[in-house]
Amino acid sequence: MMAAFKKPFAKYLALGLGLWALVGFAANAQVQTPPGDIPFGVYDPDGDFSAVRDVTVEHLFLPWEDVYLPSLNDADEYAFERNRALLVTVEPWTWSRSQRNTAKYLKNGIFSGAYDANMHAICEILGTLKSPVTLRFMHEMDDKSGQFIWSGWKPEEFIKAYRRMVGICKEDAPNINLMWSPLGNKDMAKYYPGDEYADLVGLTVFGLQAWDKAKFGHDRTFDEVFGPRYERAAKFGKPVVVAELGYVGKAPYVDAWKNSVRASNPEYPSLVGVVYFNFPEVYPWPEGFGAPDWRIKNQVLD
Repeated sequence: MMAAFKKPFAKYLALGLGLWALVGFAANAQVQTPPGDIPFGVYDPDGDFSAVRDVTVEHLFLPWEDVYLPSLNDADEYAFERNRALLVTVEPWTWSRSQRNTAKYLKNGIFSGAYDANMHAICEILGTLKSPVTLRFMHEMDDKSGQFIWSGWKPEEFIKAYRRMVGICKEDAPNINLMWSPLGNKDMAKYYPGDEYADLVGLTVFGLQAWDKAKFGHDRTFDEVFGPRYERAAKFGKPVVVAELGYVGKAPYVDAWKNSVRASNPEYPSLVGVVYFNFPEVYPWPEGFGAPDWRIKNQVLD
């Protein structure tokens, strides 16, 4: 069962690039994938991995408002040419902070049908793409930081909204896979939408050395962060993916993470892939820790 998930990884995942940077990149000779056998994907707006052969997944983020939808076709061409699948994270808001709505407004819009057209417009295109596609919708719903207006809802409200919108998407794109993707907190199971609405479980795993030292008094390892989250995710009996991965710090810290994230580990039999977030943080960490630059070419700090 395990091998069936690892080798045809593209069957389960589908990723893309940032909408603002899709084609025409030159490879960065200094950028390499971490060592190991676990399939590796990237969110890579700078195109650093454009010519790296052992990347199997391209990750695309897009809002469902104020988006140039033909860019999805450009992302598909980019991924298809490189034999990569697409993981498409759809965020139910606009990226324009000045026009961003509230959690209450979003809930009302979803349940009233006001956003049905937004989902149809995206998924009508997803259903025509050549690359295998996985939809990741309303991710990190168990996060309590206030970053996302769809996070921290009552579980029953989230589940109702999630089922409604991914159901609409499957009408237009019946062959896509669905990734339910919590942050990985202790209460994540409360938000599980049911087996019919989750083909994979995605998790978020970031390692920031300065944060570790300040909050935990030591450098945490990848296994220390990922292990408990994996245990929670594996209970659902689905393939598990690290949908967002990043690590920043001094060279020994980065090397320890780099040598762990793709290593085959019998403790993680359901892990089928890791997807690196190769871009600066878009939302500052709390308590003055700033916005880490997760890009592999900048992750080692002096």
